[in-house]
Amino acid sequence: MTALTRLRLTNFRSHANLDLKLDSRPVCLWGANGAGKTNVLEAISQLGPGRGLRAASLPDMTRHDADTGWTVSATLDDDQKIGVGLDSSGHGHKRSIRLDGAPATASDLADLIRIVWLTPAMDSVFRGGASERRRFFDRQVMAHIPSHGSVASRYEKAMRERNALLERGRVDPAWADAIEGRMAEAGALMASNRARILMTLQAAINARPDGFFPKGDLSLDGTAEQAAIDGASLFDIQDQIAEDLAKGRYRDQAAGRTLSGPHRSDLIVIHRPTGAPAGEASTGQQKALLIGLILASARALSEDGDGPSPLILLDEAAAHLDRDRRSALFDELIEIGGQAWLTGTEEFLFEAFGDRAQRVEIKADADAATA
Repeated sequence: MTALTRLRLTNFRSHANLDLKLDSRPVCLWGANGAGKTNVLEAISQLGPGRGLRAASLPDMTRHDADTGWTVSATLDDDQKIGVGLDSSGHGHKRSIRLDGAPATASDLADLIRIVWLTPAMDSVFRGGASERRRFFDRQVMAHIPSHGSVASRYEKAMRERNALLERGRVDPAWADAIEGRMAEAGALMASNRARILMTLQAAINARPDGFFPKGDLSLDGTAEQAAIDGASLFDIQDQIAEDLAKGRYRDQAAGRTLSGPHRSDLIVIHRPTGAPAGEASTGQQKALLIGLILASARALSEDGDGPSPLILLDEAAAHLDRDRRSALFDELIEIGGQAWLTGTEEFLFEAFGDRAQRVEIKADADAATA
């Protein structure tokens, strides 16, 4: 099991100097609105790949009156020490990563830390557009396959180059072929990663206990992803993406952007108890379905013998559940085994944990102490 036994924040958001000493049990952060509970979860999310829980820029996470950049340091339950921070020593801003005091890379962290999270901002994922669901699903893929983020970045960079070429009005075929080749290579990997994790998540959903958090049936609306699910080779998917891009040049030129490819795919979720699309479910059903998806993702990570168990970040998840559902959520988190971090405005929200969890009161402009 992977757990944080110490967490230190310096000049991160509202926290000038926060130092938490912990054990491996779930951590319940409670306190008034605006005290900085979500900021603690965001800090933890910086230990994983990507831009973190709020997708903020590095400078934006610096405390407003700080003279230096922010740092997030953590000690794992095996006494390894990791740290990330804002490095502004050169030109621009970059992320600094250290492992046991030595410089390290994001891939080094990925071998030690895997993170899934749920925030109130994600409640609209089923009601929003395809881009919201795509971001949500790609976040789950990155938790399982950390390299997915860099693959997606390569695809998006090549697509921006293609779009710029289309906007010029005259497309050089050789130049377009080269750019589309890079898009197809990265796009095939993206589609393959998504297809693999879709099947992993569906298996984990099916294995979850029936109860308060309903199961969903997942699919991907995307030509490349469907080909991967059907067993097509990576090279065949790559060739198909490249062919589609070449055929669509004149159409895309008229539109001024790329209209086909993995960047247009959509996650489809069916609320299994009713058979209705998740977007047509009630607000309560959507929330319960979303919690179930995150629990399934965490369960799959915990049962994966090739990596560490996950850190599970749940921001204000307990506040909108009744007592029985809170109890069911806590029981399942204990069963999954990854260290969970939960936030809430009142300590009583976590009473169903009993002594299975530790409680920390977060106060604005003050250090926190373990209760």
